[in-house]
Amino acid sequence: MSEKISRKDLRNVAIVAHVDHGKTTLVDAMLHQAGAFGEHQHVDERAMDSGELEREKGITILAKNTAVHYKGPAAEGEEMVINIIDTPGHADFGGEVERGLSMVDGIVLLVDASEGPLPQTRFVLRKALNRNMPVVLVVNKVDRPDSRITEVVDETYELFMDLLDESHSQDALDFPVVYASAKAGRASVEMPENGGLPDKEDLEDLFKTIIDTIPAPQYTEGAPLQAHVTNLDASPFLGRLALVRVHEGELKKGKTVAWMKRDGSTQNVKITELLVTEALERKPGEQAGPGDIVAIAGIPEIMIGETLADAESPVALPLITVDEPAISMTIGTNTSPLAGRVKGSKVTARLVKDRLDRELIGNVSIKVVPTERPDAWEVQGRGELALAILVEQMRREGYELTVGKPQVVTREINGKLHEPVERLTIDAPEEYLGTITQLLAVRKGRMEQMTNHGTGWVRMEFLVPARGLIGFRTEFLTDTRGTGIAHHVFEGYEPWAGELRTRASGSLVADRTGAATSYAMTSLQERGVLFVEPTTEVYEGMIVGENSRADDMDVNITKEKKQTNVRSNADEFEKLVPPRKLSLEQSLEFCREDECVEVTPDAIRIRKVILDANTRGRAARGRK
Repeated sequence: MSEKISRKDLRNVAIVAHVDHGKTTLVDAMLHQAGAFGEHQHVDERAMDSGELEREKGITILAKNTAVHYKGPAAEGEEMVINIIDTPGHADFGGEVERGLSMVDGIVLLVDASEGPLPQTRFVLRKALNRNMPVVLVVNKVDRPDSRITEVVDETYELFMDLLDESHSQDALDFPVVYASAKAGRASVEMPENGGLPDKEDLEDLFKTIIDTIPAPQYTEGAPLQAHVTNLDASPFLGRLALVRVHEGELKKGKTVAWMKRDGSTQNVKITELLVTEALERKPGEQAGPGDIVAIAGIPEIMIGETLADAESPVALPLITVDEPAISMTIGTNTSPLAGRVKGSKVTARLVKDRLDRELIGNVSIKVVPTERPDAWEVQGRGELALAILVEQMRREGYELTVGKPQVVTREINGKLHEPVERLTIDAPEEYLGTITQLLAVRKGRMEQMTNHGTGWVRMEFLVPARGLIGFRTEFLTDTRGTGIAHHVFEGYEPWAGELRTRASGSLVADRTGAATSYAMTSLQERGVLFVEPTTEVYEGMIVGENSRADDMDVNITKEKKQTNVRSNADEFEKLVPPRKLSLEQSLEFCREDECVEVTPDAIRIRKVILDANTRGRAARGRK
């Protein structure tokens, strides 16, 4: 067998971290210091978070790549290319993490100097260790006043020890540590004081550590082409773009290659365009060698995980595999009386199905399963957030949908029903310890660990059935007065835990169609919390508020005050409490089994699945 050769001028690295630990900010600083942007070029903060939803929510949703052309001292006079993959920090987007890791040879693990390793840190690190990748630990935000650098490094070592088993090399524990403040653009291998900045004024120590630790891509001299499709994009001029990592051989513009499809068939295709990444832009190129990450055009039907190989002797690379879905929800056409009111909205089953099929092309972590109804489909994903993001994107694209309550995806193991279980980590003030324990006890959660840092805050770890966390966040934030922080990550499957208590309150349901009046709302607000404003158009079966009691109540929210010739001094508007506006995620959390969410470009409404009160009553009696 031929000996492997290393490419000294190239490094491929993924930056992985928990949500909001500063990953995208660090990539910004690396690009700026490597001179990736022109002197007068305007670059937004968090330049890698290019999507509208990513900027709004402050999280990375899609794995993206950039290339840093580094010419500093560590490059020894040569220009080195460091391809950086910015991966999501949320386990719900696990498919994106899998794809990101399939493109690289090592990872930079970013950990907050105060919060330490959190569940998503465990999730992405486990994936990297399973691939035997070297790790560079970056302790970020060391200048935070509440930083505890030494303890966080120790906690990271403990996490490594916890995740390593006989199948892993113990050399993984011998990782370098860099101390950084991404916002200040500074990093050092010397540990600073808690709350102090690193002693170096640039990121040179980080660049050097990456170059020394992450192995250069290796290839076999003269080997035939093998390139893996790891991501998809689209260009208005070139059509579908496939992002590929070249493993062996050379990929050239205009060359004919073998496209090895998922179904096992092979087809010869021509590479019409080849694009090389420089900073945040793609520029035309002529060829790419082993280790290069480039975009190619000319294959309209290409899918993630497929292989481009030598036309004469094609050999396929393994398909990219991702974690199985744990949560599902039914997405169908809008069936409410207000459907189609928004001008230009997309309401037909064919349009909705086409959009879901398009999502499957670029999103490897979701599945679409047909249901008994021709206008509804079961969409399965890693978590509530990933599915809610999909629905929100469709809403912004003009689709009208009916979305069912999130459910868990169960599986049968050894003849017994099993359900997904999540590892939940909670940081909260000490005084809420009893409240949180009680809240999770009714959701079948069991405490695994509790740490008290002596700062008035405690960290608790629970194992909770995934369905117990549907609707948990809103209740948790209410009970902790908005101070608690909760994160969870998929742990595995356990036997079905039995019946779980859903929300304790019922719904206020409109009993007729019309416009909500302030007169009716003034008396109804004593019954619970309202979700709508005066003059809002409602229909029979639409949920207009939360009942303070456990059962549902049909209400007349359109009732008008009888006209008399006596002037009233009381002004109803002054007595009205402002309604509680629910976001899409909150609406999905609020839903019960017999409820669903109507999603349109201009409104999100919660409604009963069966709108007619009489039919609903008969169905409820039949269930008892």
